Amino acid sequence: MLITLTMLVIGLICGFIGVGGAGFIISILVLFHIPIHTALGTSLAAMAFTTLSGTYSHMKEGNIALRAGVWTGGFGAIAAYFGSRLSSLIPSEHLHYLTAGMLLLSAVLLIVRFFITKGRIEETINEKLGYPSLLMKALILGMTTGLLSGAFGIGSAPFIQIGLLLIFGLSIRQSIGTTMLVILPIAVGGGFGYVMQGYLDYMLLLQVLAGTMIGAYLGAKLTKFAPRPLLKTAMVATPVVAALLILFE
Repeated sequence: MLITLTMLVIGLICGFIGVGGAGFIISILVLFHIPIHTALGTSLAAMAFTTLSGTYSHMKEGNIALRAGVWTGGFGAIAAYFGSRLSSLIPSEHLHYLTAGMLLLSAVLLIVRFFITKGRIEETINEKLGYPSLLMKALILGMTTGLLSGAFGIGSAPFIQIGLLLIFGLSIRQSIGTTMLVILPIAVGGGFGYVMQGYLDYMLLLQVLAGTMIGAYLGAKLTKFAPRPLLKTAMVATPVVAALLILFE
């Protein structure tokens, strides 16, 4: 029950600032003395559910570059599965530090993203890439981000967003929506890999989902009341705090 209530608070925060919160979920589970591999598997499996509604919403709003998202997510799912297998080979004490390091890097990339998008004109990019070029870009971005997600249990949203902005040349709005689509198959592929290795606790997953999904729904209602500087600061602070919780657990 305590885990569910804690996840409700985490979901509220993540819904408020508009982030997936995988790193925060991992850090809290570790604080509850859940083994790190189980925490990673549970985090990825939870993301598969939480990103589903977000993907549907962005699809309805026309915020998704479908071909780029489907191919990148497809390659990412394959890489995430092998990333989860790789994770099982990493000793728990080392995995703590590696996951925390990835979260800190995510915070740095979020700052980079703010600079990239600052003053950028919002426009819809006409998705007319030829298939050879599309597949090569999707392969590079999907395999890289999928491997990171599978190995370290994080959503890799900052990595994916920057890749979509710079590699595919998508607009800011499209990059946000398409990131949600890319994360969905990555979470499924990585989560399946952890399930196959026995690292998924189904009762724990239900507790995480019950808390985060309700919290995220309520938190999203409050976003419009927050000033943009506060949201940006909170977005960067979230992975930093999660990393520190893991490091000093």
